[in-house]
Amino acid sequence: MIIDAHSHWLPEEIISNAHFFSKSWGEIEHQLEAMDEAGIDQAVLSYPTSDAHLKLGSISLVARIFNDNVAKILKKYPDRFIGAAVLPVDNGKDMQEEAKRAIEKLGFKAFSLASSYNAVYLDDQIFLPIYKLAQDEHIPIFVHSQIVKPIGIERVNDPLLTPVIEYVFDMTVCIGKLLMSDILRDYKTKFIFASFGGVIPFIAHRFDATYQMLRGINFVKDLQAMPTELLKYIYVDTSGDKTKANFQAALELLGPKHILWGSDWPAKKDIAAGMQAVKNLDISNEDKHNILGGNLEQFLNSRGHFPSGL
Repeated sequence: MIIDAHSHWLPEEIISNAHFFSKSWGEIEHQLEAMDEAGIDQAVLSYPTSDAHLKLGSISLVARIFNDNVAKILKKYPDRFIGAAVLPVDNGKDMQEEAKRAIEKLGFKAFSLASSYNAVYLDDQIFLPIYKLAQDEHIPIFVHSQIVKPIGIERVNDPLLTPVIEYVFDMTVCIGKLLMSDILRDYKTKFIFASFGGVIPFIAHRFDATYQMLRGINFVKDLQAMPTELLKYIYVDTSGDKTKANFQAALELLGPKHILWGSDWPAKKDIAAGMQAVKNLDISNEDKHNILGGNLEQFLNSRGHFPSGL
């Protein structure tokens, strides 16, 4: 089975209140046609992050609009799409209640978070109950780069540099903070970070070398393991990337069982090229199969029943 781990769809109410997204982001039938043409069995629908909450008034409202509308797609096409629910991160109690509603009542099988929210990263205490839930019930969490005030935007706000550099580094800092807060070690939550996890695969050697140096002078906390050992717990998706070097760096750090193929539809529409990049890798056919869908299929099949007492 081929599963697209990174695709997007947005309802009109969000598209019309965001400054970037066009109507093409709301064309589910067009996406189905592209999936059929590429031989994709299923696709995850996750939130690309937007600034719609600034006009609509709250992330809670965005979560309700997105989840209710995606639920209609899941009901209409239950075998084609996997929903990743947006959570109202502006309220811890509401976040847990919406998580329960999305999984129990709306048919979602995953959660969708941004790498940060107005400089609050995913190591914040408010997220811990969600991580515990996701760990216990085997619910994957898809993490997309924050596009509203990512790290560095206060110094450089540029229409090309911001998405190319700052989105990627916001994701990188997010993973780093989860590492340093011990969340990667203490929770067995399956975090799936978009775009190969930022530059994490490329700076893995700096994590270990610098950590060893700073531990030698007791300048950094004891992580109880080398940073790269803990980073191996994360999962990443390919986000439509075709660059062989990026695949190789991710394979070296994480191995094929922690990489999921994703198209980043409709931002990137050359689905076939992204799939071919996986097929061209010098790895076993089994590993290619797992990257193209087997890994994610295993996550979803391992999910238990939602606890009624939440």
